Amino acid sequence: MIPSLLLPDGMAETVFAVLIGTSFAASFITVAFGIGGGGILLAVMATLVPPAALIPTHGVIQIGSNFGRAALTFRHIFWPAIPAFALGSVIGAAAGGAIAVTLPPSIMQIGIGVFVIYSVFATPPKGLRDWPAIVGAVSSFLTMFFGATGLFVATFTKSHNLPRHSHVATHAALMTVQHGVKTIAFGLLGFAFAHWWAFIVAMIAAGFVGTMAGKLLLNRMDDKRFRLALDAILILLSVRLIYAGLRDLLA
Repeated sequence: MIPSLLLPDGMAETVFAVLIGTSFAASFITVAFGIGGGGILLAVMATLVPPAALIPTHGVIQIGSNFGRAALTFRHIFWPAIPAFALGSVIGAAAGGAIAVTLPPSIMQIGIGVFVIYSVFATPPKGLRDWPAIVGAVSSFLTMFFGATGLFVATFTKSHNLPRHSHVATHAALMTVQHGVKTIAFGLLGFAFAHWWAFIVAMIAAGFVGTMAGKLLLNRMDDKRFRLALDAILILLSVRLIYAGLRDLLA
């Protein structure tokens, strides 16, 4: 029996359990492979959470997930990458915020589905990777619409040729900044986070447990097979989102 305090109005216990499990798995995946968990969580949440609440709540949950990962790998963070990226993030979130809140839910679903499929098959433009302020601005603009832009930010992180632990730590720090700026923007735009706070705290807690588990089991996994499975899940969930969005749009 799940306490009613944790359930936003209209959310079934089964849905809550699925989302908690997904939060755990998403954090585990991100620690194990450095990327991917945010997209998985977004794709699952997009099928179970009301569209108007999807991007704001996903952003707060990702703050918790990324902050936990950054805290566990704090000594490996490459700090010179942070300031200009943070400045760009503020600019990008401000530019995208007013547009994002006016998008119809069906367009949001289609956009998220297409964006996640893109993240599986394509590589973000390499011309942006050496410009932290531009990467911060563009990715933060996109995240106001599509939520999971970790792959885009990872292009910038990879450009520094950091050791694996430093890559994971720095990417986590950058994403903490980005989701933090996004959350502030949605708060200023009037999203009622208080209605979702208990659910968000539970999701963050599950994500932190997943982070701890992923760190412990990092070297015991078959990367190649798991990446194939991850891509397949992302594609299937994204196709479902696009179908649902097109169905509602054409209804």
